[in-house]
Amino acid sequence: MATKVYMEALSPTMEEGQLVQWLKAEGDEIRNGDVIAEIETDKATMELIARGDGILRKIFLDAGGVAEVGAVIGVIAPADEDTSGIQGASGSASPAAEASAEPAVAAPAPAAAPVAPAATPAPPAQEAVAPVATSGRVKASPLAKRLAEEMGVDIARVSGSGPGGRIVKRDVEAAKSSGIAAPVAAPATWASDGVEFEDIPVSQMRKTIAKRLVTSIGPVPTFYLTMDIDMGRVMEARKSINGMLEKDGMKISINDIVLKATAAALRQHPNCNAQWHDGFIRRYNSVHLAVAVAIEDGLITPVVRNAHAKGLVQISTEVRELAGRAREKKLQAEEYTGSTFSISNLGMFGIHEFTAIINPPEAGILAVGGIEDTPVVVDGQVMVRPRMRITMSCDHRVIDGAQGSRFLQTLKGMLEEPTAILL
Repeated sequence: MATKVYMEALSPTMEEGQLVQWLKAEGDEIRNGDVIAEIETDKATMELIARGDGILRKIFLDAGGVAEVGAVIGVIAPADEDTSGIQGASGSASPAAEASAEPAVAAPAPAAAPVAPAATPAPPAQEAVAPVATSGRVKASPLAKRLAEEMGVDIARVSGSGPGGRIVKRDVEAAKSSGIAAPVAAPATWASDGVEFEDIPVSQMRKTIAKRLVTSIGPVPTFYLTMDIDMGRVMEARKSINGMLEKDGMKISINDIVLKATAAALRQHPNCNAQWHDGFIRRYNSVHLAVAVAIEDGLITPVVRNAHAKGLVQISTEVRELAGRAREKKLQAEEYTGSTFSISNLGMFGIHEFTAIINPPEAGILAVGGIEDTPVVVDGQVMVRPRMRITMSCDHRVIDGAQGSRFLQTLKGMLEEPTAILL
């Protein structure tokens, strides 16, 4: 009996997916549970699992193509079964990908010179790194491909030890040790051959970011509260804690302490640990902190669950692990959903102050700037102190100005006297 291969909802917010690559070719024998393709969702690159046994009789969606959730993208059936009546996705690429394949507008030529034909940009990056699984195709995990590029390894010359000969992380690392180098590419240039512009295909993650931002900055009545905090005691506490952790090879960061203090402050001000839903406000007793992590395709917010009940070391370890898997696009759905409050820290980039956009249905997000030595007046004397500026974006439907201000006062008190976090 024929089994239709659907574009499955591989994340809770997924509406469509982009096929990165087929790991099986038409004519290959398939068993139920085999990994047959890689799909880029709005959050990560996920594996598509076969739901039946048979032969991969037909592929409807080529690499780089986009299809809505529920669309038929392939057919698995016995060799002798008639599958001609099964219709599938068109197999076309996304509108942006198609646009990028259109000839670009050439710069106007001088009147006395003949008009040169318009140049055509290179095909989208997805097509370059993820062709269909036919003979001569390199079957490799997304992490293995990224590592090969970073390490300068020619992945086409690497032998795979994963399922079905697939190249995995350990294969790339072994190839690096054996000296398999990638071909040297020509350096990129800013402009070429009179091409005026280039259309870049939009990833599924970037599409989702765009949709969610539209539902935030417009409909959500947002106001902002900014506060300066003396971070001298936090820096001293961090130095002392790291001294105790040194024997275990561990360290905590300033951001870890900010996360812990924020979770503790939210427990004291539950009106800020809340969400807006049409007709009611949902106020949470547990603090699930979303931490913004920048990755190649945009931004993702892995969640530290029950942050109020976790110690600094546990928070630090969890954040590092989640951020690492976020950059590899390996987060599971439950690891980036269900947050009650978000934090975005750009201090490591030298940003002094900024405002962050609320992630609906949450009612607030904290933007954290860098620590800077700043002259301030202390007991009538001008002193240079390490100061950090934070800005809270508030949904006014849930958080009033006084409520948000009291929360920030509590947070400021905890960071200026870190022992208060323990109370």
